Amino acid sequence: MTIKVLVVDDSSFFRRRVAEILNGDPELEVIDTAMNGREAIDKARQLRPDVITMDIEMPVLDGISAVREIMATAPRPVLMFSSLTYDGARATLDALEAGAADFLPKRFEDIANDRRLAASLLQQRVKAIARQPRRVAAVATPSARPAPTLTGSTARSATVATVTTPPRSERVERPARLPLRASGKHYKALLIGTSTGGPVALQSILTQFPKDYPYPILLVQHMPAAFTPAFAQRLDGLCQISVCEAQGGERLSPGVAYLAPGGKQMLVEGTGASARLVVRDGDSKINYKPSVDITFGSASRVFGGDVLGVILTGMGADGREGCRMLKAQGANIWAQDADSCVVYGMPQAVTAAGISSHSIPLDKMSEAILRETHRM
Repeated sequence: MTIKVLVVDDSSFFRRRVAEILNGDPELEVIDTAMNGREAIDKARQLRPDVITMDIEMPVLDGISAVREIMATAPRPVLMFSSLTYDGARATLDALEAGAADFLPKRFEDIANDRRLAASLLQQRVKAIARQPRRVAAVATPSARPAPTLTGSTARSATVATVTTPPRSERVERPARLPLRASGKHYKALLIGTSTGGPVALQSILTQFPKDYPYPILLVQHMPAAFTPAFAQRLDGLCQISVCEAQGGERLSPGVAYLAPGGKQMLVEGTGASARLVVRDGDSKINYKPSVDITFGSASRVFGGDVLGVILTGMGADGREGCRMLKAQGANIWAQDADSCVVYGMPQAVTAAGISSHSIPLDKMSEAILRETHRM
């Protein structure tokens, strides 16, 4: 069945360009375009497209406000186009919190150096979010600390791998139900890896953690370099725990979440209480920067099996091999369940491989983690 797309942008040139790319895939059809957020809301109601691509800055009504109203009245998966700047990062995070499923850089040169690859990646992203209907849920945002003002320099890095997500009929989910009680296992760290849909998922989980959470937390979110400082600051302002973008050299501390910087790789080195973070430039041979596999694999060498590894929503299979290494050391591995994922790719990969022991809905994940790590 053809996936019907509504393209929204105030630039006629960009509307035509996106429409040409999407119509170049036989599985996609652009059924109409809109030049502002108000027009997008009206056409979303009338045409009921399978996916909407949305610009952020538009006249009459901006993209964030449009996403918010679409999710309240006629929910559809929305792919945002964003500039790779600090302000663009902040606006994109607002759009994701409003209900958008995913984002891509508006400059196609920032997606991939090769135009054909950039076009293919856009087509894949649209198909991926269309296959899993977006479920809109309120995100917990306790006011433990005031939200920070974003300042600083801009950065640029976006590396996206070519991936596919199988249709619902081909998905396999075998793990057991939600764990009802703690296993009693001793831990040294909590590791969380995610991609598409991850910013909202991480926010919903981490805002429930107490400020005296007893373990360090390593976060790997597929995200451009311009976005990770803004995302870390946003989480730090919303959470009771401390959240920071890893710089390298940090000694891991309880109750602190370290976000892998975009465009680089975050590793753990050392032993036990002396474990430190290392941040390295991304290898051109590795598709994901940061990579869940690299961070999780390094943690398996430092912490052995004394880790709880969690894989959340995202495209592709990044994290499967890192989780396999942790599992071989005796670590516990959990995955987000299919129904609560924006894209059931990364969780499915560890689930289908028999690595994860539980598939947990997003709205139960923080409770399960806190119970397992001796906080409830």
